[in-house]
Amino acid sequence: MLERLADIEARYDELSDMLSDPEVMADHRRVQEIARERSSIEDVVLLYRQYRSASRELEEARALMRSESDDEMRDLAHEEVERLTEEVERLDHEMKVALIPKDPADDRNVIVEIRAGTGGDEAGLFAADLFSMYQRYAERQGWRTEITNTSANEAGGYREIVFEIHGRGAYSRLKYESGVHRVQRVPATEAQGRIHTSTATVAVMPEVDEVDVDIDWNEVRIDIFHSGGAGGQNVNKVATAVRMTHNPSGIVVQCQDERSQAKNRAKAEAQLRARLYQLEREKQDAEQSAFRKAQVGHAERAEKIRTYNFPQDRITDHRIGETFHGIPRVLSGEIDPLIDAVASEDQARALAATA
Repeated sequence: MLERLADIEARYDELSDMLSDPEVMADHRRVQEIARERSSIEDVVLLYRQYRSASRELEEARALMRSESDDEMRDLAHEEVERLTEEVERLDHEMKVALIPKDPADDRNVIVEIRAGTGGDEAGLFAADLFSMYQRYAERQGWRTEITNTSANEAGGYREIVFEIHGRGAYSRLKYESGVHRVQRVPATEAQGRIHTSTATVAVMPEVDEVDVDIDWNEVRIDIFHSGGAGGQNVNKVATAVRMTHNPSGIVVQCQDERSQAKNRAKAEAQLRARLYQLEREKQDAEQSAFRKAQVGHAERAEKIRTYNFPQDRITDHRIGETFHGIPRVLSGEIDPLIDAVASEDQARALAATA
């Protein structure tokens, strides 16, 4: 492991030197690629350097403890050896975790699609609850949320809502939310107090740029139309909504929530790139299905990942078999404990696979 870490540190230094090379700096795309690679290994390099420093200090403390004749000084050295031993063990574990192959998309912004599933109007209301939950979670993280497209139902919920969350590491956290979310509760629309079961589907995709996905625009049909959503007179009178249809894949994306056609077009393009990137990732996952089935946190859209049982104030994550309580807190954006539990299980399995 230490040899591998030394190689990574050498690569980090090489990339740092490249970023100061005038020829490299003249190529914007190359700079992006280098900066991204350097950023992806920076944390493990810092851990490795801390580990080396702590290991040196530990050896010095051990030598002092062996050579010191004064009892008081020897006791102090012994305490330092104990402290540094714990520090080295901690850093050793963190380095192993850091060396687990990282999803290259982890640091990306995300595009989230929430769609009402079974359950009629109640499913749409639950979709709205999930959107509010993620919006509040983003606020807690200091991230920015932008709605791309909405389709409301008559009960005040959403048949569909698509939005972007901008923030470093957004995908690394929210990727565990992909899948079917199920709710069991008495809907506001239920007059007799019966508990209903409804679902909503969440899809979380990393935002990508031109470097990652090359689109042949001859294969894309672009339609401009009048928005049917909110936005005032400009939206109603001027054709600003944009729909893009990628003919080879059949993917259709739409953006109508901006007043400007140019902004809607840019957001639709970002959504199309993300969908195509995700499609390619799913193909790669399918090719590695035996490995993938052993992992958690990468649910197919048809997979039920979580149930929110309101009468019992219980949330069950079906991927790891854990139960949580406090639905009001969770829907107010306190979802870190749920994400941490799935991420920890994913990490433990990955560590076991590399052992």
